[in-house]
Amino acid sequence: MRTLAWTLAALILLLQYPLWLGKGSWLRVHELDRDIAAQRTANQALEARNVQLAAEARDLHSGYDALDERARYELGMVRSKEVFFHVMEPVANKSLPASQQR
Repeated sequence: MRTLAWTLAALILLLQYPLWLGKGSWLRVHELDRDIAAQRTANQALEARNVQLAAEARDLHSGYDALDERARYELGMVRSKEVFFHVMEPVANKSLPASQQR
C-alpha cells in the first residue's frame, strides 16, 4: 500500500512538471503576456506616428501652405520680392576674461 502511494505521488509530480516548468508552462505564458503588452504599447506609439505622417503627407499633397512652410524653414527659401534677414547673436570671446569682454 505504501509503495502504491509513493508511485501515485511520483506520477502526480511527473504530470505537474510540464505545467510549471515545461515548454508551455505558466511561467512562460506569463512572460509572453508581458511581451505582448509591451509590443502593443510600441504598436500604439507607431500607429500614432503613422497617423501624424499620413496627415502631413495629405497636407503636402493637397495644399501649398505646408509645402511653403517646409521650403522656408527647412531649405531657407524665400519668395520673389522678399528680403531675407539673418540675425546672428554675438558670440562671447572665451579667450578673454569676463571683465574684458564687451
